[in-house]
Amino acid sequence: MDRQMVYDYIKQKYKVLPEYPWRKYGGNAVFRHSDNNKWFALVMDIQRDRVGLAGEDYVDVINLKVDDMFFRDLIIQENGIMPAYHMNKVHWISVLLDGTVPEERVFDLIDMSFLATASAKKKEKMRPPKEWIIPANPKYFDIIHAFDDKDTINWKQGAGIKKGDTVFMYVGAPVSAVLYKCKVMETGIPYERENKYITIKALMRIRLQKRYAPDRFPFEVLKSEYGIYAVRGPRGIPGSLSAALN
Repeated sequence: MDRQMVYDYIKQKYKVLPEYPWRKYGGNAVFRHSDNNKWFALVMDIQRDRVGLAGEDYVDVINLKVDDMFFRDLIIQENGIMPAYHMNKVHWISVLLDGTVPEERVFDLIDMSFLATASAKKKEKMRPPKEWIIPANPKYFDIIHAFDDKDTINWKQGAGIKKGDTVFMYVGAPVSAVLYKCKVMETGIPYERENKYITIKALMRIRLQKRYAPDRFPFEVLKSEYGIYAVRGPRGIPGSLSAALN
């Protein structure tokens, strides 16, 4: 493991090249986001004794950000990872690039730092798939029979939902229960509709994955067992409900 492997990984995955902002320390390289200019990595060579290691020879390290302080306290227990040199030690770590830390671990920590320093827009784009429960009113759309002849339909796109997410469709009264599990196949489909009942600005394409009997996840069960007291718009679901639905 060496700094060139780091440079190659960042270039290939994030299309970012190193910057060398210090004339005095020409070997120190910074990597930053193109949209918010925040650093997500700093590669430098420092004397071993500066980071508590034996010897006075130089070693390459990479400084990376960790948002979660509890997680940071766990990480610095690993061999070759320590509080950051010359940066905020609460949120940054230094990782040896001499082979002490396996390359896959180094790459995982680079990914973590990239996400920790990304803009809100980029974080949302990069976030892992999420599960939602969304409402469906049978008074305005025949959701009961929507999947009778096909497994893919267009539906109102909820804020925050993106391709790859999972939506559980809660059908309102008189059903008042979760009936379908669907995968989001596409978002941002242009569509505009507005009346006194509903406003639609875009659609998403969803594909049926699973059906539930109306008595399996009725509203009373959602409320008493999972703490869901209303489904008026897209919302995340607790882990206990996710486990039951899946």
